[in-house]
Order: sequence, then C-alpha cells, then structure tokens
Amino acid sequence: LDLGLPDGEGLDLLRELRGRGSALPVLILSARDAVETRIEGLDTGADDFLVKPFSSRELLARLRVLQRRQGGSGQALLSNGIIHLDPSSHEAWREGAETQRQRLGRREFALLGALLQKPGRILSREELETRIYGWGEEVESNSIDFLIHGLRKKLGSDAIKNLRGAGWLVEKDG
Repeated sequence: LDLGLPDGEGLDLLRELRGRGSALPVLILSARDAVETRIEGLDTGADDFLVKPFSSRELLARLRVLQRRQGGSGQALLSNGIIHLDPSSHEAWREGAETQRQRLGRREFALLGALLQKPGRILSREELETRIYGWGEEVESNSIDFLIHGLRKKLGSDAIKNLRGAGWLVEKDG
C-alpha cells in the first residue's frame, strides 16, 4: 500500500480495511520517511513499513515474512466459535468439550483449515481435494470421506456437516 494514492490517502484505505475486520496483510511502501509517519502506519494496522527507495531483495524478504505469518508461523487461531485450529501446533479442539486438543495429520489439518477459513460456506469435494493434495498427486475416490471421518472421531460427529451432493461445511459462528 502506498500512502499517496491517486484518489485518496493510503492510511484512510487501511483504516477502512481494518474497520471492516479485514486481516489482509499490508506492507506500506512510501517515500515518506518520518518516524511519526511510520509509527502512524503501523498503529493504523499495517504489518510492515518500507521506505522508498528500497532494495528489491529487502522487499522480497519482507513479503516472505508476511507470507510465513499468513501460512501459520505467528498466525492467529482459526475458529468458528466452537471448533478451534492452531496453525502453529496443528492441534484442534472443541469449545466446552471434554476432549483434549487433538494433533492433526497434515491432510486433516489442511481440510479443517480450508473449512474454517470459510465457515458457513459449502466446499465441494473438488475444492477440498485441490486444497489438500498437490498437483499431480493421485487422489483416491474416498480420501475426503476418510479424512472427514477421522476429524469427526476427534472433534465430534457433528463437527463437519455434509450436504449430500454438494459438499461439506463447518457452521458459521458455532
């Protein structure tokens, strides 16, 4: 995000984004180098601030940091209010349930993460397979069903809802 945009001020756009609850990572790139400006940008909700001119290598390094934060390292819990997923430990649990935190396998984690990123939205078998399996990886016809069965055993039979012929979802806001 640049601070001097053709149709307005970058910080106003950032305030609007954060006011709507957007967690989109924001890196401010600006020629404005005053300490007060940098502090204001960070306090307004930017994840980082880089002063122009800058090295392209430094920009790429800072983008990698933002990507790592989004990918799990330093990322907040994913939750729909009932089911919680900790990206840093690959553990999931239910609110108020007697079960302890459950360590998830890589594919279970990816599947539950995909559902919790869009609570209330139905994800089809094809969408889930795309998010879980790599390109060119062979997918068994019942692999999604098998993973969901395992997650339900760990989190409760009603943790993931099935809409026959459409796909699966976790409920929005519990």
